[in-house]
Amino acid sequence: MKTFCGRANPTTGSLEWLEEGEDYDYHQEIARSRYADMLHDKDRNVKYYQGIHAAVSRVKERGEKAIVLDIGTGTGLLSMMAASAGADFCYAIEVFKPMANAAVNIVEKNGFSDKIKVINKHSTEVTVGPDGDMQCRANILVTELFDTELIGEGALPTYEHAHKYLVQEGCEAVPHRATVYVQLVESKRMWSWNKLFPVHVEAEDGEKIIVPPSEMENCPGIPSVCDIQLNQMPTSDFTVLSDVVTMFSVDFSKPVQSASTYYRVQLEPVKSGKAQIVLSWWDIDMDPSGQINCTMAPYWAKPTSTLQWRDHWMQCVYFLPNEEPVLQGEKLFLTACRDEYSVWYKLQKAREEENKADVRVGSPVCRCRAHLLWNRPRFGELNDQNRTHQYIKSLRKVLKTDSVCLCISDGSLLPVLAHYLGAKQVQYFFFEANHLEDKIKIIEARPELLKPSHLEDKKISVLVGEPFFTTSLLPWHNLYFWYARTAVSSHLASNVTVLPQSASLHMMIVEFQDLWRIRSPCGTCEGFDVRTMDDMIKDSLNFRESKEAEPHPLWEYPCKSLSDPQEVLTFDFTKTVPQHGLSTEGSVNLLRKGRSHGAVLWMEYHLAADTSISTGLMQISNEKGNCEWNPHCKQAVYFFSSVIESETLSDPTAVTYAINFDTKTGEIAMDFKL
Repeated sequence: MKTFCGRANPTTGSLEWLEEGEDYDYHQEIARSRYADMLHDKDRNVKYYQGIHAAVSRVKERGEKAIVLDIGTGTGLLSMMAASAGADFCYAIEVFKPMANAAVNIVEKNGFSDKIKVINKHSTEVTVGPDGDMQCRANILVTELFDTELIGEGALPTYEHAHKYLVQEGCEAVPHRATVYVQLVESKRMWSWNKLFPVHVEAEDGEKIIVPPSEMENCPGIPSVCDIQLNQMPTSDFTVLSDVVTMFSVDFSKPVQSASTYYRVQLEPVKSGKAQIVLSWWDIDMDPSGQINCTMAPYWAKPTSTLQWRDHWMQCVYFLPNEEPVLQGEKLFLTACRDEYSVWYKLQKAREEENKADVRVGSPVCRCRAHLLWNRPRFGELNDQNRTHQYIKSLRKVLKTDSVCLCISDGSLLPVLAHYLGAKQVQYFFFEANHLEDKIKIIEARPELLKPSHLEDKKISVLVGEPFFTTSLLPWHNLYFWYARTAVSSHLASNVTVLPQSASLHMMIVEFQDLWRIRSPCGTCEGFDVRTMDDMIKDSLNFRESKEAEPHPLWEYPCKSLSDPQEVLTFDFTKTVPQHGLSTEGSVNLLRKGRSHGAVLWMEYHLAADTSISTGLMQISNEKGNCEWNPHCKQAVYFFSSVIESETLSDPTAVTYAINFDTKTGEIAMDFKL
């Protein structure tokens, strides 16, 4: 059966109806899943195995049969660990049908079909009894239902239901408990992901300051956690204001409550500063004594333990509703509020704490709309003063007092900058604090529906864009600017200035320190054959006729360059989008030893002959080839299906490429041969 899926094309802006097979959603789910990353997480797997072995032994020592309930079994790995540790029987629950089918296959391949029953249901639909899915309640509960925030995948309601209906009272649980830790910090860098800073503009008549409106300044933001690889954040980018403290624990061997609640701890700052951010992570004890521990602690919190790289569990950044000045040694109370799926924080001084009625804080709701329009990296980008200065410098060169300026970008500061630098007309949502409602006009129409009356019958003399669009996932999706520029070409003056004047696509071959694991086959995991899963992921990645690049914020994923960066395609915004496609072929030489995991691609926008903005590589920082990436953008990563090892460079190795930009669909197809 075929399904027609409607989607807005992020590059061309047109609405398309695509015919997709019934397996399309399933392939997307598998291809972008984190199963491979979890199977490569040696620390997690070893600790689970140890914890399961210990739990089975404790039950056997009591003279009982070991009956295991494994919720969210995935590949069936934890159930196979239990069976090989001596469990009498395992019920493995998996709601995602293709995954449940794979688990059946993997369990059979490893010879455990007589000990493990895979149940393709949500755990809340599982029945117990002689005619039920489970013959009896289990006495060992094994789960891996956690995300970076611990509770974001619904672990609490799942545990709550399991204790009521599926497991015995006093059961063993693996993991036995989870503990959430917090640390209060000041960080201009992280705070810039949540608030808009004032912008200074040197204009003809002196310095102007663009101030965010008060409703944006006082907005608590949105409740969703900001999860990042905190191990890539240098200590120079934040100031520690408190010790690491335990915020709360959950004992999974006892009945769990999922109802909204709060926890609070007393803190004494170890340093005076501005409390802005709560950093948080968790660990899990696989056994009651806490001997088998798996931690997400970042490098400065656990300097003695070797860090296990993982992408399925990271660390959390929470933004306090407002910046709070704190003094070393003063008494503070930090409150963590949670519902079933998320956590948020509030900081109070001891004197405020006496007013107990104020303890429960509702989930933050964005009132200024900016947090709904801009994600965290976008806030960071708008607060990047060097980047803003490049635009100011370029705008100053092209704007005149009679300029009619049209801006095509989502939620951009360019209209305000253009006005302060002397132009006449533009679009935005954020003028009230800057008293520009009458100076900047918002045009509520798609570019192809622009009429002369929108422009008061004037021709556009300056067309500007960053370009940035909220619908963009891959770097080249912002080429929508080119399509919009083409759509409005009849409204442009003959001597129009387009800024940026052009863009280019760049590419480089890299070796990843760790990111390669998310696409690398696992083969065997702790002695169990999981190749069925490898094949599933491979089939889903090859589901499309051409392999696709995928977006990743590479500042979080260290890599080294094995080739020089290379410009592969250029896009001339001074002309309309051509009817014919743009394509290029070539080869790139590998200059350093290493494993070629893939190619990274990014865009550069050329504002003027001497001014460019890169969305990717900022610099190669040393002879080893370590790369610095634009921290506000995701780069495109094309993983090679086979890795080449260049241990010696005696015979120069080259990677050949073919890249094609289809101007009809706005899509870029690429192929690499090693």
